Amino acid sequence: MSVSLPYSVPLAALQHYLYCPRQCALIHLECSWEENQFTAEGKVFHERVDSGLTENRGRKRVLRSLHVSSIQWGIHGIADVVEAVYVRKEGGVVSMTPVEYKVGKPKPHHADEVQVCAQALCLEEMFGIKVPFGFLFYGKNQRRFKVLFDEELRFLTARVIRDAREVLTGVVTPLPYYSKNCKSCSLVNDCLPSVCRIHKLTMKERVDGVFEDSLTALEAEEL
Repeated sequence: MSVSLPYSVPLAALQHYLYCPRQCALIHLECSWEENQFTAEGKVFHERVDSGLTENRGRKRVLRSLHVSSIQWGIHGIADVVEAVYVRKEGGVVSMTPVEYKVGKPKPHHADEVQVCAQALCLEEMFGIKVPFGFLFYGKNQRRFKVLFDEELRFLTARVIRDAREVLTGVVTPLPYYSKNCKSCSLVNDCLPSVCRIHKLTMKERVDGVFEDSLTALEAEEL
């Protein structure tokens, strides 16, 4: 009997989903992408991290651009940096710590924390070890922030994985709505949230509005 595996969600999609579900769908379903100041700065900032070069520092091995995945959670992607500590005699891994690099500064939402926690879930499955914490390095602050992978963050990460999968396996891209995040989004011109009147409308109101517009058009034709 064959086992149906879940749709594998890209790790980047988790952050995109928490930032904006519509942005997540536009990028990962409709392959929309535009550069702006923030995305360009991010590319430059990640050049060294994305090199893929491995660096040894005593018992610690710094792995860059490490491909990670989890069958259990149905996620996959690339971890910016994973710091692995080995036991030389046995050759086994003692600990693995994901480090996610961000060009800006800490955010009020938990998108960055969810992304690095999802990397930890992959590492735990791949290497059979517990990953209790990781780090977020922000370019604007030039410092690391420790992220504890406690039950609360793991629960949030599991929910985001589920919700993002529902969006990416759906047939309809989420409708646009305007928020303060739109100012920094490179897809704002493709999304056009500011010209939509559906910001606070219920689904019934949206359907009624379309129906009324259709009736108006028919009446105009009869005249």
